[in-house]
Amino acid sequence: MRIVLAGFAAILLTACGSEVPEETAAPAASAIPPVPPELPQDHQALLASDDPQLEANKRLVYDMYRIVLQAGLADRAGEFIAEDYIQHNPNADQGLAGLQDYVRRTRPEREIEDRLELPLIHIMAEGNYVTIAFLRSQVDADGQTYFSTWFDMFRIEDGLIAEHWDPMLKTDEQIDPNEQRLEE
Repeated sequence: MRIVLAGFAAILLTACGSEVPEETAAPAASAIPPVPPELPQDHQALLASDDPQLEANKRLVYDMYRIVLQAGLADRAGEFIAEDYIQHNPNADQGLAGLQDYVRRTRPEREIEDRLELPLIHIMAEGNYVTIAFLRSQVDADGQTYFSTWFDMFRIEDGLIAEHWDPMLKTDEQIDPNEQRLEE
């Protein structure tokens, strides 16, 4: 709260033409990202739920990610994705066919793994929504690696994924998320 108030005071004083003493200016943010050893290793525990429907929804999303997005098997997307799938990623077209085209152009086909190899942070389900979060590494303008988080949220309807949201922007470079795999 003190930092927010100091920052607000600094803005007001600057707007009024006064200088702000350096000690009252808000310090630069220093995010401490999760590091790979903190990531959960027991994916089965993340998929478990006391509610069988929530567990099934989490499993649907996990297996779709593993088979379609991680293994790049676009032809299998219909096992998980509704024909009239609503896509909120501005770089992919609508419907099952739009997702299949996106997968084909952004990643090669790979062997299906028993578990997600991406750095999974958490998977949670509430009602007919499932959100999955991954550790994401990036390289800044100075060539330094830093970590952030990638989120995907899915709406499940009639046992299939009917809608998807993620933070992708139209200006973002299309990437193969499998490049985010952590080195063993």
